[in-house]
Amino acid sequence: MTETCVACGGTAVAPDGHCWECGTPQPAFRAHLELTITGGAAGVSDRGPKREINADAMALTRAGAWTIGVVCDGVSMSPRADRAAQVAAETGAAATAAGLRAGELPETALAGAAIRAGRAVAALAASVHAAPACTYVAGVAGPEGIWSCWIGDSRAYWLPDEGVGMTMTEDDTGAHEALSAWLGADAPEPEPRLRGYRPPVPGHLLLCTDGLWRHLAGALPKGRDRLDVARKLVGHAIDAGGQDNITALLIPVTS
Repeated sequence: MTETCVACGGTAVAPDGHCWECGTPQPAFRAHLELTITGGAAGVSDRGPKREINADAMALTRAGAWTIGVVCDGVSMSPRADRAAQVAAETGAAATAAGLRAGELPETALAGAAIRAGRAVAALAASVHAAPACTYVAGVAGPEGIWSCWIGDSRAYWLPDEGVGMTMTEDDTGAHEALSAWLGADAPEPEPRLRGYRPPVPGHLLLCTDGLWRHLAGALPKGRDRLDVARKLVGHAIDAGGQDNITALLIPVTS
């Protein structure tokens, strides 16, 4: 069946979900995504009930004993924010994996990948006044511990199977929660921030956008099926009002 553009009625829709004729993003494209890889990591991304498009993106991959995840949130005021997030997530995950395979330390691989993701997003811009943009958070989990790397206000959490969890990131925001760092041609020079931790017990590394973490108060769902847990997290945010796109990505961690 031919997909028709919701804005101009054109029938030529590009692979990235935008109309070839007028450039309008199509609401059904990437409305709900689910992702799993070998080793049990899983993610769910949903447009949510209040947004026309899903400008969140996620990526999962492995490099030897390391599991790598990236979650990005397109900046809503920028053009083609969904494309920015998708490019950043895919570039960041691939570059982190390449660094780890080359023997780099996790923090070195993560920081270098974030900078490469920023360059890839900046290359999408027609000018600094028409610059796609997104936030960025990446995480790796392996035998030596867990690490997070971020630019913006997407977050990473350590969630132990037993005990109290903690936030692995600090939002890059200023007054009135305005972003002070992001990826894009109009952004300040990227300065990835990093944090590592050696968990004493098994658990999960959660990467998420603000569409989820704004609704994380209270007990989190438990279970060995990470895809099911990610679905429940996203469902909780939708039930709580779901003002934004929502993405939850879970990486299992063994102590």
